[in-house]
Formats: sequence, structure tokens, C-alpha cells
Amino acid sequence: MRYLFLMDPLSTVNIKKDTSFAFMEAAHERGHEVYYVPKGGIALDRGNVLFTATPAQPQRVAEQPYITGAPVRLTDADVDAVFIRPDPPFDDEYLMNTWLLDQATRRTLVINQPSGVRTVNEKLWATQFTDLIPRTLITRAKADYLDFLAREGDVIVKPTNGHGGKSVFRVRQGDLNANVVFETLSNMGQVEVVVQEYLSAAAEGDKRILLLNGDYLGAVLRVHGEDDHRNNFFAGGHAEEAVITPREREIIAALAPHLRKLGLWFVGIDIIGDRLVEVNVTSPTGIQEASAFAGERLADRVIDFVESGPLTV
Repeated sequence: MRYLFLMDPLSTVNIKKDTSFAFMEAAHERGHEVYYVPKGGIALDRGNVLFTATPAQPQRVAEQPYITGAPVRLTDADVDAVFIRPDPPFDDEYLMNTWLLDQATRRTLVINQPSGVRTVNEKLWATQFTDLIPRTLITRAKADYLDFLAREGDVIVKPTNGHGGKSVFRVRQGDLNANVVFETLSNMGQVEVVVQEYLSAAAEGDKRILLLNGDYLGAVLRVHGEDDHRNNFFAGGHAEEAVITPREREIIAALAPHLRKLGLWFVGIDIIGDRLVEVNVTSPTGIQEASAFAGERLADRVIDFVESGPLTV
């Protein structure tokens, strides 16, 4: 089989942590052909999706994670699966890639389904499940934000389109930076911002739970460092073993039918305490950390899933 990975530059890969690398490694070890496609490497010609694809043989060598070959031109008819793996933000380039990949879904498996990736904003989609999430405000109006802050007393403020804990602020009532944080993130009231009640359980970490076709795959607890409130790995958080609770299984069960219907085959959900915080569908991470605690290489189960046959939504 021939697998394509649309992703950020290979030079950015951390072989100890990167989930895309883990997928590529598992696929390569089974004899599948593995290719890297840059974000600008997709075109559409008379209904055929064209990929500028570089053969990429993964290896666990930090200085050279991949042995690459000469780029080739492939069509969607030539490949068996395309993994959408660029990190957010979900910008115009990301959007264009999903539109082009819509055409590929007629002939090949795309993980995740491009239309599903467009539908699910990772910060906003979960707001429909009001009984599962923290108290949440989405606004560009500073007056709304200040009212919410006065009610809650302690909030998290973040952009609607970020990742990895970037530009995530904790603001308390009376904080002299309360106004400037909102003004900066909202671009002086030009874009919406996410404001959520601060969950005290965040001090103990947040849980990244990985789902495969709506079913539990693995999990890891992300715990912040001493000098930061953010638990994200990109922000310096570290991994600890996670135990799944009955409440978390309820959350998974509530989300699963929606994720399957949208063709969101591989998803990472973030939970703090008993509250769903985010649903990550663009390039969910954490599979290597979760594998270390699971005692098995979870990427193999993802490749099993891809090999199992055609999927429809």
C-alpha cells in the first residue's frame, strides 16, 4: 500500500514525540510505501488530485529522521491513504488543502475526512455539548469578557485557532493585564476569543485521550512545569500515566457517533477534571507518550485500521 502524509516540514519532526513519525514508522515496517507531501504539494487537474510526494523512509536517528528520495508526482488513484497532519492554525492554506482533498475521498481513504476537519473547530465545536464543557464565552466584545471575568473571577483566555498552548492566558479578576490580554487576542475587537472558567483540576494536569473511529485508543496525563500553568507538551508539560474514569467514558460515548458521522477517524480530546475542553482533529498528538504507558505501540492499531478496508461516512 502507498501512504501519503501531508504534514509540516520533515526538519521539524521530533522522533521521540511526533505522532506523524510514529504512523510513518509503523506503516514502513509493514512494507508500505511512505511519502511526505508539503502543504503546497497538492493540485487538482480535471478532477484528479495530484500530489508532489517525496519518498520518506523513517528511522530513529535524531540527526536524520528520514532517508528521502527524489520527489515524484502521484494521483489520488495511485495512493491508498492520505493522512492530514499539518499543525494548526487552520488558515486559508489549510482550508484549500481540505477542499482539494475532498476530491481524493472518492478513490482513497483520507484521515481525517476533509469535510469533518472543516466542520470541527477544535476550540468551538465542543460548545454544543453544554453539559460536558466548562462555562464558556465566545466573543470579540470586551464588555462581554469583563462581565464573564467578574462572574467567574478566574478564567482562561485563548484564541479560537491556536494549538500547543500558544497564547493561552490565565486571568484573574483584578489582574492589571486583564484588558490588554483580551485586546491582544481579539486584535482590538476584530476576532472572537475563547474565555472559559478556570478549572482548579488543571493544577493536576489535563488528560489527552486518543480515539480511533470513536473508540478509546490510549491516553496520557499532561502535567505543567513549575513555572507555567499550561499542561501542553509544546509548552513544557510532561507526560504521566492516565487512568480513564467512568465520566470520561461517558464523554467518549457522547462524542463517538458524531465523530464517526463526520469521518474523524483519529481524534484527540482534552479533558480537565470532568470537563471536555477541546476536540483535536487536525493533527492530534500524544500517541508515543500514550504508547509508553500502554505497553504497546498504538500506531500499529491505527495502521491496522487503515488496512482493514474502505471507510464511508
